[in-house]
Amino acid sequence: MLYLVGDLQGCDDALERLLALIDFSPSRARLVVLGDLVNRGPGSLAVLRRLRGFGDAATCLLGNHDLHLLAVAHGARAVHGGDTFGEVLDDAERHAHLDWLRARPLACEAAGWLCVHAGVVPQWNTRETLALADEVSAVLRGPGLATFLRAMYGDTPKRWAPELHDAERWRFVVNVLTRIRFCTADGELDLETKETATAVRAGLLPWFDVPGRRSAGQPIACGHWSALGLVVRPDLLAIDTGCVWGGALTAVRVDGGRRELVQVPCTGHRRPGA
Repeated sequence: MLYLVGDLQGCDDALERLLALIDFSPSRARLVVLGDLVNRGPGSLAVLRRLRGFGDAATCLLGNHDLHLLAVAHGARAVHGGDTFGEVLDDAERHAHLDWLRARPLACEAAGWLCVHAGVVPQWNTRETLALADEVSAVLRGPGLATFLRAMYGDTPKRWAPELHDAERWRFVVNVLTRIRFCTADGELDLETKETATAVRAGLLPWFDVPGRRSAGQPIACGHWSALGLVVRPDLLAIDTGCVWGGALTAVRVDGGRRELVQVPCTGHRRPGA
C-alpha cells in the first residue's frame, strides 16, 4: 500500500488519526508526505519523531516551512512571529532532527506519480525535475549547507535557463519545487500571488494549467496551496486541504492505479492571516 499525504504543518494529532484510519503499519505500507512537515501547528517535534521512526516506510519531501526551520537553525534566517518549531530547536535530539530533515528529498517518483511540494515549472519534464531536485539535495546534505541557506531566499531569477549556476540555479529550483503557484504562459514565476486558481490577475496561470508544459501527461502530486483546495484529475493530485487552518488532512492511496481518498477533519490550530 502506498499513500500520498498532504501538508502536516506540525499537526501531529491529525496525522495520528489519519494513520489509525488507514491502519498504517511500516511493515506493510508506505507513505510519501508532500512537504511542510513542520510549523504553524503545535506538534512539529512530535511529527518529526513519528516520521523518523517510520524509517524507509516514509518518504518525506521538503517544503518551504521545513527549509525555513533549517535556515533558522543555521542562523541564516530570523524566527518569524508565527513560527511554532521552537521545541525542535530546544530538543536534546535537535541535531539528529535537523540532520534527518536536511537529508530529505525535494522530489521523488512513486507508483508513477511525480511527487513535489509545490509544483513544476513549465520548462521542465519529469527527468529534469528529479535531476535538479537531486542537485539541490546534494547541496543541502553537503558541507556548504549554511552558506547556501543564506543565499536561498529571494524571488530571482524569475525564469529558468539551463546556464544558471551555483546559488542562482539552486534558488530557482527551490522556488519552483517549494513555492510555485502561478507563472506566465512562458514560464516566468510569480511568487507573490497566493489566491485561488481563479482570483488572479490577467497573464498568470496556475503552473499546472500552462499550455504546452513539458511535464504534461505525467501524473503529479503536490501540496503547498491550501487556498486551492483539493484537486483530483487524471494528471494532478493537489492535496493540501488546509489541515492547520481547520480543513482536513488528506491522504490518497495510489498503488495499483488506485485513487482512494482518505481524509480526517482537523482542529484548526491557526486562523487565516494569523
